[in-house]
Amino acid sequence: MKKLVDDRLLRFYLYTGLGFLALYSFGEFFNYRETFTHRVINSFFLVSYLTILNYFFFEVILRSLKWPCKQTFRAIGLLILAILLYTVGLYGWRKLWITLGIYVDYTPNLSLGKGVLVHAQFSLACFIFFAVARNIYNNRRLIEKNNQLRIEKKESELNYLKAQTNPHFLFNTLNNIYVLAREKSDLAPEAILRLSTILRFMLYETGGDAIVVEDELKIIADYIALEKLRYDDSLLVTLNADIDKERQTLPPLLLIPLVENAFKHGAAETRSQPFVDIDLQVKQQQLTFTVKNSIEETEAAQELRENIGLSNLRKQLALLYKEYDLAVGRDKTVFKSILHINLASHV
Repeated sequence: MKKLVDDRLLRFYLYTGLGFLALYSFGEFFNYRETFTHRVINSFFLVSYLTILNYFFFEVILRSLKWPCKQTFRAIGLLILAILLYTVGLYGWRKLWITLGIYVDYTPNLSLGKGVLVHAQFSLACFIFFAVARNIYNNRRLIEKNNQLRIEKKESELNYLKAQTNPHFLFNTLNNIYVLAREKSDLAPEAILRLSTILRFMLYETGGDAIVVEDELKIIADYIALEKLRYDDSLLVTLNADIDKERQTLPPLLLIPLVENAFKHGAAETRSQPFVDIDLQVKQQQLTFTVKNSIEETEAAQELRENIGLSNLRKQLALLYKEYDLAVGRDKTVFKSILHINLASHV
């Protein structure tokens, strides 16, 4: 059920009223030290009235007036009512508490006209104070909403990219198992078992925003073991890691696309001496991930076309980090990917 009154907004008016009371009392302290306590009590009653009135004006009257206003007489009537409440109303409020014996009247001979004018000036000062504070409050709320929208947009984009990357990753893995099954290889059951391990990791370990680097290395190792089932002993795979902090974290499955790319578009298409060389270093929150793989020799340079895995990786990096660099290149027989991330620059 939606609340009729915003608690945060009520606190804003309460704190703003107290702020105006403190500021006004500060000036009273230097001018009326002997009667300071009673004057603060007097001001408290006046500011309490104006705090409620300002809430009514800013949150009810102004919100009900839509410009251009079609109900002109209604708008004029509400504005006249507000003026009366800020002037005559405040003076009448003061008279009420004087009658009850709580408000100390230090100007007993003040005429009605002059009393209304004096209290109108007090109302104006309080109104301006609240108007400035309300504008600052509105700007802060707008900034918060924009930040929240940016966060939600970033999360949506990341989820969309993951929704593209994970099925793509699984499709390629299932295709490898299909090849083994079609060849009636005895390795097919082991491949399915390793795939189940990867799926379990993806389901239960990658739900959060980050995992430790060691867990990312485990899933890379499992994926390498699954891929190696398709090859004979001619495939050479090396995996080296040098991490200076055991609990260093990064987003889950961030590095997998580079490894997957090395096998699918490199070793799998190399007819002789295929290899994949993977090196991960994390030093003082600086991550460097280098993947080299064999490719077929080409005489002429070919234009690099990034697949969905590399393309999505670039988009994820742009959303996750302020400082990163992903460079890919090839020569005749080697394709090389180098990813550098300042892990401390996480957005």
